[in-house]
Amino acid sequence: METTEKSVEILNGLIEINNDRVAGFEKVIADINDENIDLKELFQGYAAQSRKNGQELAAVVGNYGEVETGTSASGTLHRAWIDVKSIFGGSDRASILTEAERGEDAIKKAYSNALADGELPVEAVEIVSRQFQDITAAHDQIKALRDTAKI
Repeated sequence: METTEKSVEILNGLIEINNDRVAGFEKVIADINDENIDLKELFQGYAAQSRKNGQELAAVVGNYGEVETGTSASGTLHRAWIDVKSIFGGSDRASILTEAERGEDAIKKAYSNALADGELPVEAVEIVSRQFQDITAAHDQIKALRDTAKI
């Protein structure tokens, strides 16, 4: 596979997982009850972060190929699992944060793999690295909140 095709594939994968993240947070935001209203604001910020990430990545991909605009099958399955858990009582704070952290683990891994692959164009490396730092910070914040909720 030509480097440009591989770069477009990697960047489109990151766009897709950012789309998954937006859809996942929007799903959780819709289901959050009043006692966890602080999480709604936090998750709205992270959804906005991923929308911005997707736009930045799409601008780079547009220089090389076709931009991905959908979500992934695994992201759809994760949201379905969140639906099942909420039906059976998994809507307490610790459960919400555990599922959010699982989603953050997935996006963090995707970014780490994209950077380690070595196939990204120079203009994309800076953007992906910055976004990875922001996503890592979000992951760490959610993990800390989850740890506190389990006490």
